[in-house]
Amino acid sequence: QVQLVESGGGSVQAGGSLRLSCAASGYSSSPNCMGWFRQAAGKRRDLVASIYRDGTIKYYVDPVKGRFTISQDTAKNTVYLQMNSLEPEDTAMYYCAASFSARCDAWSLGRGTQVTVSS
Repeated sequence: QVQLVESGGGSVQAGGSLRLSCAASGYSSSPNCMGWFRQAAGKRRDLVASIYRDGTIKYYVDPVKGRFTISQDTAKNTVYLQMNSLEPEDTAMYYCAASFSARCDAWSLGRGTQVTVSS
């Protein structure tokens, strides 16, 4: 069973940056996609960014385009989310995710790391 362990969350002022990391393990075949979800209090959990195994296709939800960058180190089985120009609206629990499905539409999630952005 895939295990995903996030790190790098914390509190930052608006305009600041954070880098989330996720170490993946517990699988024999690499995930087809890796990604990050987030869930703010009282809101649904949404996909924020994703990357295919070969790194050629990336997805970003509109509110983070130009500010967040997803990347991966396949040798280390690690995926990152660099978050710049953070806004209070980015405050949420951030979950690392892995998908083994061909269309990357079924995800396993980690336990999450909290990101809090103050104005």
